[in-house]
Amino acid sequence: MRLRFLLTAAVAALLAGPLAAQSTNSGTDKFAQLGTELPTPNTYRTASGAPGADYWQQRADYNIRVTLNDENQSITGAEDITYTNLSPDKLTYLWLQLDANIYAPNSMTAATQTGELQDRMSFRALEYMARTGFDGSFKIDDVRLKGGKTLPYTVNYTMMRVDLPQPLAPKQSITFSVKWHYNVNDHLKLGGRSGFEFFPEDKNYLYEIAQFYPRMAVYDDVNGWQHKQFLGGGEFTLPFGDYRVAITAPADHVVGATGTLQNPDQVLTATQRKRLDQAKNAKKPVVIVTQAEATQAEKTRAKGTKTWVFAAKNVRDFAWASSRKFIWDAMGITIEGKPVMTMSYYPKEGNPLWGQYSTESVAHTLKVYSRMTVPYQYPVAISVHGNIGGMEYPMLCFNGFRPEKDGTYTAALKYGLISVVIHEVGHNFFPMIINSDERQWTWMDEGLNTFMQYLTEQEWERGYPSRRGEPRQIVDYMRANPNVQNPIMTNSESILQLGNNAYAKPATALNILRETVMGRELFDYAFKEYARRWAYKHPTPADFFRTMEDASGVDLDWFWRGWFYTTERTDLAIEDVQWYKVDSKNPEIENARRREELNAAPQSLSQQRNLQAIKKTLVDDEKPELKDFYNRYDPLAATAADKAKYQQYLAGLSPEQRETLNKGLNFYQVNFRNLGGLVMPLVVQMTYEDGKQEVVNIPAEIWRKNNEQVTKVFITEKPVVAFTLDPYLQTADTDLSNNAFPRKLAPSRFELFQQQQPAPQNPMQQQRNVSSQQPQQVGGGSTGGTN
Repeated sequence: MRLRFLLTAAVAALLAGPLAAQSTNSGTDKFAQLGTELPTPNTYRTASGAPGADYWQQRADYNIRVTLNDENQSITGAEDITYTNLSPDKLTYLWLQLDANIYAPNSMTAATQTGELQDRMSFRALEYMARTGFDGSFKIDDVRLKGGKTLPYTVNYTMMRVDLPQPLAPKQSITFSVKWHYNVNDHLKLGGRSGFEFFPEDKNYLYEIAQFYPRMAVYDDVNGWQHKQFLGGGEFTLPFGDYRVAITAPADHVVGATGTLQNPDQVLTATQRKRLDQAKNAKKPVVIVTQAEATQAEKTRAKGTKTWVFAAKNVRDFAWASSRKFIWDAMGITIEGKPVMTMSYYPKEGNPLWGQYSTESVAHTLKVYSRMTVPYQYPVAISVHGNIGGMEYPMLCFNGFRPEKDGTYTAALKYGLISVVIHEVGHNFFPMIINSDERQWTWMDEGLNTFMQYLTEQEWERGYPSRRGEPRQIVDYMRANPNVQNPIMTNSESILQLGNNAYAKPATALNILRETVMGRELFDYAFKEYARRWAYKHPTPADFFRTMEDASGVDLDWFWRGWFYTTERTDLAIEDVQWYKVDSKNPEIENARRREELNAAPQSLSQQRNLQAIKKTLVDDEKPELKDFYNRYDPLAATAADKAKYQQYLAGLSPEQRETLNKGLNFYQVNFRNLGGLVMPLVVQMTYEDGKQEVVNIPAEIWRKNNEQVTKVFITEKPVVAFTLDPYLQTADTDLSNNAFPRKLAPSRFELFQQQQPAPQNPMQQQRNVSSQQPQQVGGGSTGGTN
């Protein structure tokens, strides 16, 4: 119903903002600045989020020689590491990472693995749990100064300390050598981020090789040595450097790797070199090794070897792939005037999907990311197909998603391939260029990269079915039991739901910042500034948080606190709405309105029944002489005295006040409640009586004086028939049932079934079956109609 009020100076002040009669916050002030949560700024990392004047980082350069044994799936290697100390500290020892030691029989990974037995378990699941019969750990054969004496070393699970003969002073370098060997894991059985896939049909192996060499750990101003053990969850933290890597493999293998090939004349045929040269300016991928050539190679076994030499500058890691099964295609693109070769390596089992989409996805990703962050500076970008579902390294990534054996595939498989290529190639930016500490903070690369993946997918085609990024897609996770959640700011090895926590939730948070909190212009500028500041450096969460605020001028501490430091959820509700109209004091208008309201009021059940049951009344029908003045009196008739009083009231008003009085404005007092804990902007949609709609965006700061309940007055010229919160699903609200006033009913669905049905064919298979059942045309004639 409409309530009336007198328009006075006091009422006008009330309408200037949220109602003053608000209770104070209970508990923590969600708008308190992040103080002790963030480290104190210093000369290495500033309060603005930028690297400081004294920022430094270490450097590690590698010369690596490895040999792949295709008979027993093992690798033997030797490396020279030149480590440069650019810190202000003297170093008496160095720490190296031995990631393959998670496959040691006594590994901490195996010892701390938890799980439950099920009534039915596959041999693969049991083998993975037991990890029996395989030792894939590094066997260190030698550690010594280059050309000099042996260096003492200590292996502590996945870390190795090398003791130096004398302290390594600031600005000094040391070169030392390591020799090692290890067995490559069967990825199908043991999983991991590296390994081989065996193809029983043709008895060939496909190798996707990473973490294959002892790698320098990071020493920085935040942690000193980052030597937290690799348990399999938290990925990698690595310094930048230059690499020269010689890979000796069977002579009939094709090898792809980080960096540029240094000896194409020795390992490629003239035809392959010609095709590769053609690919530099091609508009679509050029096949360097064709499917027919790869299929032929599968049938033979070369007795000799070839050594492929690759070089990469200013990268944090190196990975490679090798197989005689590889088809290889390439397409050159240009990023801000710099040529980049995009390439894919895949077995025939990946076609037709891989030949059509992989390299195109690589190229598309580089273009979008370069525009939104920093230009891609590396000379190549590669997508490799094998059993590893998705894993990233500088210039090269491993991706899954394989069509059916008959070459058909579902839409989910197609978009799954495109998405995983976008995601893994996108990792060239986060963390390969913007080099965050993955061992500590998974979200800093996976979350930011998943956000960029979402933007890139949407530029692939309109209506792209992105799995993550949209606020509504994180709702189920955020409204789940808090006991199965962690804050985003949780160490990588302790996260309960890695995909939701480190990928989806931070990606959603950034999308909400961009679309609802900051706006695209401010967000895009700040995000690009973060990438520019920290390209080829080691940022921390504080550097990201501070840069986003510094470059945009938006206080986001409330957002970081709620989304990244808690497991609170968005659940904003419209509690009630009261509708007010200004009392015009005009007796003719006001009395007519009251008469209309009385006539429109519903009759009670008794009144309705009495109209039918009571045929006569005493006064109306039997004794009309009992009627007096009040039977004829109309209390809503405007009298001369009422009109005179109104004129006197008008005479005391200014012209502006008279105009306001005559506008017939509607005033809606809306009470909002924060039931989920997260303070968020109020996105309020008003639906007017004429069917038109208006959306009002109210910043989250409306909650600053009361985090739990606020009241806001909306003034409209037209009557509002409905208020709706978050109409476009912008805030990841976990309960939409309380977002509308009046309340709306939302249907749920259930399915009826008779019995379990067999798995359906994918649409491509169904279409093939239909085509095969069509009548076959005989000879060269037509069965009728037009051709």
